[in-house]
Formats: sequence, C-alpha cells, structure tokens
Amino acid sequence: MTPIPPQVTTPLIKSSKLKEGQSKGFIVGGTNLFIVRHQGKVVAYLNSCPHRKIPLQCLPNQFLDCDKQFIRCSNHAALFTIEHGLCISGPCNHQTLSRVNVEESDDQIYCTIPSA
Repeated sequence: MTPIPPQVTTPLIKSSKLKEGQSKGFIVGGTNLFIVRHQGKVVAYLNSCPHRKIPLQCLPNQFLDCDKQFIRCSNHAALFTIEHGLCISGPCNHQTLSRVNVEESDDQIYCTIPSA
C-alpha cells in the first residue's frame, strides 16, 4: 500500500473577491497554481502547460481566452476546458492540466496540496 503524503490546506482568497469569469494565480508552498470561477464553481489547476511544462499565462492572472470560455496557454495558444482541464486545441491536444483540490467555505476559497 502506498502511503498518502501529508496534505496542507491553505486559504487563497475571499470567495467574494473572485467573480464569475475571473482567474487568479497563486504560489502556495512553492506550488504555482491558479483558480477560475466558472458557472458559479471554482476550479484549480497547476500553472503548467502539459506541452512544455511552462506557466500558462504571460500577464498576471490572465489564464482565460478573451471570451472567458476556455483556459488558454499564452505560449502555444492551446485551449483547455475549464471544467476538466482537457486540451481541445493546440500542441498538447487530449492532454490535461493537473487539477488541484479546492473548496469554498465561509466566504473563503481554500486549496489543498501535498506538503513539502
């Protein structure tokens, strides 16, 4: 049986500060990640394109396409679904972003990542 690494839950931002269609990046314990509010829910992924393992955005907190319907890699123009992180267009087609556990409670958004 593989041991489960210890997890750390970290508050990121007040829920009310992340509006529909917004994204925001964070570095938590050395882990580069971002969150997106889409259709009322918050999802989180590692900020790393599966194609070249480089950050997705060129400008701070700019993870979405101009229509706010897809996550966009600004380096390769790859498009990923917000709900599942699946690449639907670009050099990493059919690959996925790495999901980060995230939850909302008491007007706060938290992420849970393995401790270092």
